Amino acid sequence: MKKSSKKWISVAAVSTVAMTTIVGCSSGGKEGATTPSSSGSSAPAAATPAQQQTPLDLNIMLPIFKTNFPKDDGPVVTEIEKKTNTNIHLEWVPNASYTDKFNITLASGKLPSIIYVPDVKNPSFVNAAKSGAFWEVGKYLKDFPSLSQANSIIMNNSSIDGKNYGVYRGRALGRNGINYRKDWLEAVGMQPPKTIDDFYNMLKAFKEKDPDKNGKNDTYGMVMVKWTGQWASSFDIMKLWFGAPNKWGVVNGKLVPEHQTPEYLEALKFMKKLYDEKLVNQDFAVFDSAKWNDPVVNNQAGVIIDVTDNAARLDDKIHQTLAKEGKDKPDIHYIDNMIGVTGKDGLKALPTSGFAGLLAIPKSSVKTEDDMKRVLKFLDQMNSPELTTMAGYGLEGKHYTKEGDAVVPSKDSAILESEVEGLNQMLPFIPEDRGLKVKQTPLRLQTAKIQKEAEQFIVANPAEPFISQVYSQKGQQLDNIINDARIKFIVGQTDEAGLKNAFETWKKSGGDDLVKEMNDLYSAVKK
Repeated sequence: MKKSSKKWISVAAVSTVAMTTIVGCSSGGKEGATTPSSSGSSAPAAATPAQQQTPLDLNIMLPIFKTNFPKDDGPVVTEIEKKTNTNIHLEWVPNASYTDKFNITLASGKLPSIIYVPDVKNPSFVNAAKSGAFWEVGKYLKDFPSLSQANSIIMNNSSIDGKNYGVYRGRALGRNGINYRKDWLEAVGMQPPKTIDDFYNMLKAFKEKDPDKNGKNDTYGMVMVKWTGQWASSFDIMKLWFGAPNKWGVVNGKLVPEHQTPEYLEALKFMKKLYDEKLVNQDFAVFDSAKWNDPVVNNQAGVIIDVTDNAARLDDKIHQTLAKEGKDKPDIHYIDNMIGVTGKDGLKALPTSGFAGLLAIPKSSVKTEDDMKRVLKFLDQMNSPELTTMAGYGLEGKHYTKEGDAVVPSKDSAILESEVEGLNQMLPFIPEDRGLKVKQTPLRLQTAKIQKEAEQFIVANPAEPFISQVYSQKGQQLDNIINDARIKFIVGQTDEAGLKNAFETWKKSGGDDLVKEMNDLYSAVKK
């Protein structure tokens, strides 16, 4: 019998003033990698002899970017269960509080069958993995049609000491950039920005020149959210424009943390300028990422710095909103995107690691090797074209129709939110996104093009492969010191002296030990 279909959202019991590290936003609540579709096949979704077994109970903990979400007994989840011989219970956690809930869940010992791990370097996860709390799945992937095609570089990036404690969720490396209101830019008589000064002037014009032409002073430049610390936060993308490194830089042959570079401080001063001049939302430090798109769609803000594939989703939402008012112009794009703007060192782009978190399998809930293999089989099947399409767009005829080979999603946003959106969070996209796609509009084609181009401008993190014992023990405390300090500096609660005092606190709280350890690891690799 199928277990209870009751769906529940977990809310973190712990809150903090400092922004916490989380991955996936844009990584997650958005479409998957933009790699071209493949003609290769994956594990068949139809019933096989092995599926004559008792259905596998799966509890899956995932982030959600909306206030509504698919229920266990919804039509799409039910169909996925039929195709994979499973009983699925989805534990949805609001994206903004996912890191807190993840850490609480790890500490509780009451883990689901599959848990989304937003940050493979999260000290709680590293410690749990090394203590044997999760299955090491790397050696088993060769036995599955799709998972066996996992990218070796991404496998390395997502490993802990060379071991893979989960199935990575593939993403394009050059995903990050600028999304902006193209119609607003035209309305204020400007061209797309090329330099940091151009970007500033665009934000200023979006605030001061009535870009929506409603005669009111009710717009601002860029919307930011409290989500920070990984590869899609606005500041972490923008800091590279100023020459700051990606988490760690190399200065005179030594690894240096990014916040100890003058370029990082320069970038923070720029952010403070934007805040002081009210060119960004004044509540960004508490603004929920679930609402990130709303100000752009609702004619309040003109820019989001995030993954560039968000441009198409923003554009679709604006078209839908205008269509309801009878004001839509279906043949134009309201949103445009770009890799970034140039600083003194040219164009720089923040890369992803090729993946957006892991889907890990805890040993406490999946106790035997055979059950673990059944969980891997489920994840393998989700890479099939049929199930990838289903988790991304729902059921044909109910949630979408087809126009040639292209998906045309239903215009009923309520049914999509309550039955479909968010299910793509459990898709590995290995070796690539094989599902059907929406119609490849000029904007989507441009996005694929610039994401590929961005790979030549990415700034790598030279410390990406290293697992630090110090960070495993003190990483969250150290990250919170920096995140809290930079927010306070941007919003004017502390000055430059206070910021530098926080940096000193970071050093004394374990930062100096972290720098030494990372350099020892770096030196060992160079030998």
